[in-house]
Amino acid sequence: MIQFENIIKRFRRQTVLKGVNLTIRRGHRVALVGSNGAGKTTLIRCLLGEYTCEGRVTVDGMEPRKRRREVLSKVGFVPQLPPPLHMPVGQLIRFSASLCGSNPRRMEAVAGELGFDAAHFHHQPFVKLSGGQKQKLLIAIALGRDSELLVMDEPAANLDPEARHNFFKLLAHKQERAAMLISSHRLDEVATLVNRVVEMDQGQVVLNDRVADLVELTSRLHCRIHLNQPEDAFARAIDEWGFTGSRDHRVWNGYVAGPDRLRFLGVLSRYAALLAGLEMVEAETVEGTGNAP
Repeated sequence: MIQFENIIKRFRRQTVLKGVNLTIRRGHRVALVGSNGAGKTTLIRCLLGEYTCEGRVTVDGMEPRKRRREVLSKVGFVPQLPPPLHMPVGQLIRFSASLCGSNPRRMEAVAGELGFDAAHFHHQPFVKLSGGQKQKLLIAIALGRDSELLVMDEPAANLDPEARHNFFKLLAHKQERAAMLISSHRLDEVATLVNRVVEMDQGQVVLNDRVADLVELTSRLHCRIHLNQPEDAFARAIDEWGFTGSRDHRVWNGYVAGPDRLRFLGVLSRYAALLAGLEMVEAETVEGTGNAP
């Protein structure tokens, strides 16, 4: 599917990519991780044909710089930073759909699953949307088409927990027939989404490992948290995840998307001194026993 062969990219005297070799096949869900400046975004731009480089990049045997239209017709791309487009939402959806021969209604439907009512914002300029709304629309445009390759740079960074869960479910529909390249500077943000981890440092691949593919992308966990004492800061943090508390705010119940478990535990770690107990159970198990909150 994707082949990087000895990729070198220089900007004046600075060498950003230093001989990257990498193969990604259909069904691979790859976390591309590394600190800022490691070369992740530059590698993605070489893949999309935005940069010239030494070496050879191919997608299904085609070089992005030479056959860019054909390559991009296979790619669903979610950038880290939304472009400053003044185009109205409705026009942007129609334009994006026309480029890849997709149905704009399908993109609107995906946006709806993520919690963004595209029809309501049809005449609103894209640049005027909130950060979360922009992210949901860009994801909808990428997933609302028959893409064989998904390239996503920090795709869920601005999504609320419910939208993230629905995003993971949408990815599950494509996981067998598409390749996915998910870039992040933090592995815990994407670790449970992927079956392969590629780490970059100073323009080189320093880790390339397959990982256990044990987390179902559509799964959900029921969580019950017991606190030693109530804490307003904890209440505000957990409220963002849609949890509900007991009257004394010592017990909290809610659901977490399966792929978000590491991210959620990272939030809880900030309040470790408050925790008296934590239970995390697959939601189907809880609902099946009649113990759901």
